[in-house]
Amino acid sequence: MAAGDDAPLCTDRPTKSNAVCTVPAGDWQVEADVTSYTRDTQPATRTETFAFANTGLKYGLSDNTDLQLYWSPQVEVRMLDRADGAMSRLSGGGDATLRLKTRFYEGPSVSVAVIPFVKMPTAADGVGNDKWEGGVALPISLSLPRGFTLLLGPELDALADSDGSGTHLGVTNLVNLSHALTPRLGVAVELWSSVNKDPAGTIRQASADVAVSYLLAPGFQIDLGANFGLNDRTPDVQGYVGFAHRF
Repeated sequence: MAAGDDAPLCTDRPTKSNAVCTVPAGDWQVEADVTSYTRDTQPATRTETFAFANTGLKYGLSDNTDLQLYWSPQVEVRMLDRADGAMSRLSGGGDATLRLKTRFYEGPSVSVAVIPFVKMPTAADGVGNDKWEGGVALPISLSLPRGFTLLLGPELDALADSDGSGTHLGVTNLVNLSHALTPRLGVAVELWSSVNKDPAGTIRQASADVAVSYLLAPGFQIDLGANFGLNDRTPDVQGYVGFAHRF
């Protein structure tokens, strides 16, 4: 029997939030988008991005720490020039991200974890920005009455300047409310925001997100979700279908 067979399945999906819980020591877990789609309409362009098998592989290092590697083997970007109708396409693998999650506080109603991470420039030309970036997230989980869970997700990022000359600060925040409708079916709603303080001009984004998950077996979950942009600097819509499996 694997070390974590008796532990509930804990995932960092769906939605953009990170859970506080970790993969049990000695266990492996895969979390992946089967496919995802993003549409971003701007005055001059419309960009559609398709990602396939965007996968996170996790390993439980201890009872409160796991190591995570995320990578998308195939990303396709289609950009439409809205003035003349010209279409351009880019495709290839995406950037890889290495993360270490440690749950350092667990109380009767509040739990906190820290996730330092680094993004490695492994993406094909044009798919990524060819820069090392990183940051740290601090998910905070609060148990509420009637089986609701409130998850807060502050995050600080070190982002590459758009002109390639240095790095700058990015700040992400989210508020996620989730509830198990049945022992197998869960739903979550979320408000997400990001402030990218690029020297060339600050970019502010915000979205309203919703997702559902279903536990097919104790160690296997399927899910789907959608994110809706709340301002013109945020992609109009993002949708995804995925799963998580511990083994």
